[in-house]
Amino acid sequence: MQKIKSFFLNLPPIFRNIFFLTGLVFAVWMLVFDENNLLVQYNRRHELIALQKKSNYYKHEIKKVEKQYQELTSSSESQEQFARENYMMKMDNEDVFVIVSK
Repeated sequence: MQKIKSFFLNLPPIFRNIFFLTGLVFAVWMLVFDENNLLVQYNRRHELIALQKKSNYYKHEIKKVEKQYQELTSSSESQEQFARENYMMKMDNEDVFVIVSK
């Protein structure tokens, strides 16, 4: 008992302050043991960044598709070109050769 008492009295005054000790215990609890600790926050931050990148990608793709839609609805020539390129449609008097590269 005497060793513990002498150890406690040899500590700097800041470490003997009950408010400091309470704050220290709270900080350790929040940083390590809480369900929203540092590791979880780090993983969530990286997940958020990945989702934002996906969101930006899909927004870009939506703009591209909307532009393509506007082009398709504006003229029949673009509709015909789209049908030939994507669905391999042809006129009655034409032959279509599809070349697949590896």
